[in-house]
Amino acid sequence: MQTRFILINTSHAGNVGAAARAMKTMGFDDLVLVAPRWANVLRREETIQRASGALDVLEKCRIVETLDEALDGMTHLCATAMTPRDFGPPTTTPREHFEMLSKKELSEPIVRGVEPDLAPKSRAEGQFSAGSPQGALDRLAASAARQLAPSGGSDPRSGGAWGPQSGVGFLFGSERFGMRNEDVYRCHVCLSIPSNPKFGSLNIGAALQVIAYEWRLALGGFSQQAATAPSTLADAGQVAGMLGHLEQSLVHLGFLDPAAPKKLMPRLNALFNRADVTQEEIHILRGIAKAILQQSTTSQESILRNGNLPPGRPKAN
Repeated sequence: MQTRFILINTSHAGNVGAAARAMKTMGFDDLVLVAPRWANVLRREETIQRASGALDVLEKCRIVETLDEALDGMTHLCATAMTPRDFGPPTTTPREHFEMLSKKELSEPIVRGVEPDLAPKSRAEGQFSAGSPQGALDRLAASAARQLAPSGGSDPRSGGAWGPQSGVGFLFGSERFGMRNEDVYRCHVCLSIPSNPKFGSLNIGAALQVIAYEWRLALGGFSQQAATAPSTLADAGQVAGMLGHLEQSLVHLGFLDPAAPKKLMPRLNALFNRADVTQEEIHILRGIAKAILQQSTTSQESILRNGNLPPGRPKAN
């Protein structure tokens, strides 16, 4: 399945570079610019700087004069218009729509001659029937979309099998005035990114990043790379050895009375079992116990040399 990102009348060169970088992070590289403000936008310094590591996407990028050229080979179009319209394709979130696409629910028209997205569904599914007012609007929308299709070429909305040879196009309008109504009408759906109702305006690069991520996720996503090497858990013998070492240090500190240990060590054993300590952590704990023993031994030797004993401890005869 081919994926293409189409920027229409882009006015800021930096947004082209940001779009290229966002695409590459999600594994896409088909970028088409429709009549951008700058004819040399792909060579402008701001574009190259914002691309930052995605120059290969810029090198492959095409600049065309018309939207018809950009839509060549695309069978399913997604607008990214945020402005509410009285007429046009249905509006949904990227995740909801992509789940439908991934399940191929849009590949088979439900009503003959009506595009899958606009075809009315049965009452059993909680939707409007073909004879309802909403069904009439759906048929009208489908008819208008076919009339708006470019003459002399195939309409990307015209259906066909949804398979490896199909293409999904994501359309982004100008930063200054968004997408034209005529361009939106040609799309199957308007994608709306849920955002703050008081400030829902997204930069083109940011919006493209969100949509590219959601689409990649619907296609299967990338495997998560571990940030650190996996740790090896300590086995029962290593935990027991550490507890024995720790017990000695606690006795030397006077914290544990070997004549009346109560349940201190079993409780510590249960604690470390719950913690799932690693071999490296066992080494750290044994290092602490060793330091305690060494410090305790040094202190005792110093006391014996000076003839001073801790309070409550009798001198040896």
